[in-house]
Amino acid sequence: MPTEHIRKFLGDARAVIDRLSPEAIEKTVGFLLGVRTAGGRLFFLGVGGGAANASHAAADFRKFGGFEAYAPADNVAELSARTNDEGWETVFIEWLKGSRLGAADAVFVLSVGGGTPELGLSDNIARAVDYAKSVGAKVLGVVGKDGGRTARRADACIVVPTVDPAAVTLHVEAAQALIVHLLVGDPRLKKTETKHESLRR
Repeated sequence: MPTEHIRKFLGDARAVIDRLSPEAIEKTVGFLLGVRTAGGRLFFLGVGGGAANASHAAADFRKFGGFEAYAPADNVAELSARTNDEGWETVFIEWLKGSRLGAADAVFVLSVGGGTPELGLSDNIARAVDYAKSVGAKVLGVVGKDGGRTARRADACIVVPTVDPAAVTLHVEAAQALIVHLLVGDPRLKKTETKHESLRR
């Protein structure tokens, strides 16, 4: 028999999905379409589980969406060098400066807290969001709770609702993967067929 934890987690996951905002997702699709039309690039930012989701997102948006997309945390050599020489707080902003982030581009944040330096959380993401806004780049995100700097400054932000305060990180990072696939699978964004589905025809 499934344990109570299993039943609760699955039930909470259903509740998270049911409470996501379709309007926020639609708004995000609109900005993504605008970035691609303008020939802009996508920079996916995240740390921890968000970094893994950012890596996956960059790959999917490149392969299936036809975007020029990057996940700065994938570059371990540069990330660790910048952390060692300049500090963890500036790793993303300096990466974006080196990539000449511009008005046609977008920074897409995948983070639980969204950058909340006043609580000592993800100052590197908060600084990157502020820098993106300063150069006119779009800011998008999938975040949890109140979303921190990302939710406050983003052009479009999907906030994952809190169903269980003791499982916020688990639910947000799982929802990020789901939402990335929802976005890249949207017929307006998807340009290339996924392999397994194409073989079944």
